[in-house]
Amino acid sequence: MKNTDFSRRDFIQRLSALSAGLSSIPLIGSAGAQGYQDEYARIHSLLAKPESTSIFQPGRKLGIALVGLGSYSKNQLAPALQQTQNCRLAGIVTGTPSKAEEWMKKYNIPKENVYDYKTFDRIADNKDIDVVYVVLPNSMHREYVVRAAQAGKHVICEKPMAITEKDCQAMIDACKKANKQLAIGYRLHYEPFTKEVMRLGQEKVFGPVKFMESSDAFRIGDPTQWRMKKEFAGGGPLMDVGIYAVQGARYVTGEEPISVTAQFSPKTEPQKFKDVEETLFWQFQFPSGAVCNSTTSYTAGVERLYASCQNGWFELSPAFGYGPLKGRTSKGPIEQPVVNHQAMHMDGVCKNLIDGKKLPDHITGEEGLRDVRLLQAIYRAAETGRKIDLKA
Repeated sequence: MKNTDFSRRDFIQRLSALSAGLSSIPLIGSAGAQGYQDEYARIHSLLAKPESTSIFQPGRKLGIALVGLGSYSKNQLAPALQQTQNCRLAGIVTGTPSKAEEWMKKYNIPKENVYDYKTFDRIADNKDIDVVYVVLPNSMHREYVVRAAQAGKHVICEKPMAITEKDCQAMIDACKKANKQLAIGYRLHYEPFTKEVMRLGQEKVFGPVKFMESSDAFRIGDPTQWRMKKEFAGGGPLMDVGIYAVQGARYVTGEEPISVTAQFSPKTEPQKFKDVEETLFWQFQFPSGAVCNSTTSYTAGVERLYASCQNGWFELSPAFGYGPLKGRTSKGPIEQPVVNHQAMHMDGVCKNLIDGKKLPDHITGEEGLRDVRLLQAIYRAAETGRKIDLKA
């Protein structure tokens, strides 16, 4: 006889697993989507009134306000919000009046949902906006996350979360005090190819991971942009795309590194890189014995996540960009649906908020803090020439 006992804890665990699966379904139909939907409906039927702390009206899309209308907001987030199922572009915050006019016309944003940095706190009175997405230079993240939380809004913050551990903790504390949730922009955690390499590594499909390469680099353009100023960025390529390489090593193994060594490269363009590093190499060691070599740079391109295991290998290349990602293993190509990363990420976050559920640990402020600690440890290792013990 089948066991028909089904507790609320079982429900939450099963639903969380299904939510993770649903996040990898493409925006267009797929053969696997109906199976997930059927199972989702079946589990719901087992509990007529599942526990929820949602304050949102069922079926309502959450309103997101973008703070900062730079290239990422313009080219990635705003277009993605035209494809989302659980959220919509409801407001903007910008210090440039011409941008405000352009966005209001393009996305039909009402004037009362447009703010500048001086009037930002008035967003507290706007019932049309539920989530504030902070898309500003790294050094400004703390201020606007804290102010958004104090205004009574849930927050998504781009990565890296901040430039210091102290700033990260202040952001976490402010959101907890306001009883609002804080998500970090880890879009790849919802991306199907990335979720597959997480599975391959963490489930040891090819045996234990022995060696990894996790690297992300590109040739930067305008030398006057904020990313080239330590005051705003907190560093160079490590604080920009290097965080992807750090994340890659962590989510393939499912482990936290126990030590790091690192080296700055000589600067080949010293006038251009007066304030930040040009290229940086580092090496993580993990509790299982796995090691990872990584590179980040603003002078040349690489985008690869590779894992050599006891009984085979797997890789993504490209591994961290906006897509499409591509992967293969020692047994053949990795086949996964191609999705809009930003749409999947924002929909995933907002689904949790709509359902009154706590955000999964791997996209929260605590995860952002862990990354910033590692970024700072890499810098210390490169500056001192010593191996940094991360177990303390």
